[in-house]
Amino acid sequence: MNYIIDEVDKKILMYLIDNTRMPFTEIAKKMNVSAGTIHVRVKKLEEAGIIKGTTLITDYDKMGYQFVAYVGLLLTKTSKTQKVIDELYKIPNVTVVHVVSGKYNIFCKIRARDTSDAKEVIYKIDQIDDVLRTESMISLEESFNDKNRLMHSIFQ
Repeated sequence: MNYIIDEVDKKILMYLIDNTRMPFTEIAKKMNVSAGTIHVRVKKLEEAGIIKGTTLITDYDKMGYQFVAYVGLLLTKTSKTQKVIDELYKIPNVTVVHVVSGKYNIFCKIRARDTSDAKEVIYKIDQIDDVLRTESMISLEESFNDKNRLMHSIFQ
């Protein structure tokens, strides 16, 4: 399905990018249209796959998971990539996984309570069959993590 996003859709998306919990009635008031219009438009955006659910943003630091590390994984064979991803998914501390080109086959982000906790997570990753070697990099600071900036630039 090839859905064409018009100016009304763009305005709706801009409001939802800033606040996914904004009620349709509030968006409708701001745009001077009916809430039904907003509901129908959002439904069409969902059906077209442009909107995929909503996201809950949590503060890991406040929950005690301030330690962040990035781990590059070199595999025994590239053909084992999906099998390793399936195993990584079983480790809750692994929060992001990318299949990459270059030095590693997989690059992932882990969150832990402290260095001791991170060490245990990395040991679990090392124990996955077909992981030949890992290399870890500790994040000293996350300067920004803002997907909304790109979305705003797309829809403006």
